[in-house]
Amino acid sequence: MSKRDYYEILGVNKDANDDEIKKAYRKLAMKFHPDRNPDNPKAEEHFKEAKEAYEMLSDASKRSAYDQYGHAGVDQQAGMGGAGGFGGGFADAFGDIFGDIFGGAGGGRGGRSNVYRGADLRYNLEISLEEAARGTETKIRIPTMAECDTCHGSGAKAGSKPETCPTCAGHGQVRMQQGFFSIQQACPKCHGSGKVIAHPCPTCQGSGRVKQYKTLAVKIPSGVDEGDRIRLSGEGEAGVNGGPPGDLYVVIQIKPHSVFQRDHNDLHCEMPISFTTAALGGEIEIPTLDGHAKIKIPAETQSGKVFRLRGKGIKGVRSNAHGDLMCHMVVETPVSLTERQKELLRELETLNEQDGARHNPRTKSWMDKMKQFFGQ
Repeated sequence: MSKRDYYEILGVNKDANDDEIKKAYRKLAMKFHPDRNPDNPKAEEHFKEAKEAYEMLSDASKRSAYDQYGHAGVDQQAGMGGAGGFGGGFADAFGDIFGDIFGGAGGGRGGRSNVYRGADLRYNLEISLEEAARGTETKIRIPTMAECDTCHGSGAKAGSKPETCPTCAGHGQVRMQQGFFSIQQACPKCHGSGKVIAHPCPTCQGSGRVKQYKTLAVKIPSGVDEGDRIRLSGEGEAGVNGGPPGDLYVVIQIKPHSVFQRDHNDLHCEMPISFTTAALGGEIEIPTLDGHAKIKIPAETQSGKVFRLRGKGIKGVRSNAHGDLMCHMVVETPVSLTERQKELLRELETLNEQDGARHNPRTKSWMDKMKQFFGQ
């Protein structure tokens, strides 16, 4: 099979300079690297094709032979390369790509300043249901890593300053050559900072940061719910080497309530009513977050009946209207009965049994289903 033109493979003109060729190769190598394309079997072929094209065109003598004689002029030279035959140009380009694909530890060639943003912090804040519904303002005390006031974050003792790392010459990176692979990694002496501290600050022991506690005011908006987060920008840990601080996320947790259970913007509560009120009807007073309200209980109300009070729930942070209050009726069975009360109940039961279908329709319906189930 005839080989494709090397310039065509890289997508450059024949008068392209070395930087243009290198840039084109890096773009293709990033695109077709096998580790980035595990599901594309053709990616490796494209990757090898681009590598071969760059190997030839990045070498001045090979490029000259190729321009004059085509593939015939470089095929013999190509066979002489092997694992150790790649020049510094290919190794440098591949080393950059390797760092781009797998992520460097803070910089490529020439080194970048190892300035890091501080870590974000999380604080769990427990509030009451009433505070969540109405909103509140509170103060919290949090531990954090702050810039050392003694050395102002440099990590060096007063009268001294960090020195350029002799191992990496201040780049923060060292390059390791393994065959034709050129791998960059964080300098083992300065750990990627590019600086070494001969005389550490006694306050922070050279880290440039110290643990402190700070008190912050947190405004809780009305309607917050369980798990909602409030971000306090810049109140996280201090950055490294002058980097910006992280953020603080206050996560809302709502205490269990003695009366209400919350379901998004709706509230639920159980309301016990007497046997007499359930049977004859009446009026009862129920609690709400805004005080008390009265509802009428119709006669013959069954346990589990739900009464909805519209607008008596919670207005959520992102809601335009209040939720509702759901009152679940629970008919309470009398306890600690006197003999007279027991006698009256037995008399009532006797009267009910005389016309059970009328007075206890649910019991009658259930018994009919049981008979049908057992084939009676």
